[in-house]
Amino acid sequence: MIPSIIKGMVLVFGFIGAGFWSFPAFAECSGCLCPGDPCKLCPLPAQIGDPPKTDEHELCARIRAKVPPIDAQPGTNEYFPSLDKSVMICISEGGDVIRNRQKLAEFPSRVYCKPPKQPKIQN
Repeated sequence: MIPSIIKGMVLVFGFIGAGFWSFPAFAECSGCLCPGDPCKLCPLPAQIGDPPKTDEHELCARIRAKVPPIDAQPGTNEYFPSLDKSVMICISEGGDVIRNRQKLAEFPSRVYCKPPKQPKIQN
């Protein structure tokens, strides 16, 4: 018979080994909150210190024009009305709202607007 301590060690090392083998599946990013901003997201609401991106989507520019950038921090009374207006404009213009649950340097905002994909013109 194998002592229970050895069975436990085999089980633990088995889980560790399985974790290393599955690690590459988690290493690649998928979705919109990935390096390089593949979805051309715009933060909601826009902040005063953040200049528009050089390749900013036209929907982001329209949101910025209708809801001026603010200097309020999330959770303050000034923040929520701007967030609500920005979200309404994003949705009414065909965009999707993405809530950011992670704090990444490239995506510091809590909420983003994902502009709709441009329809491909067929000849």
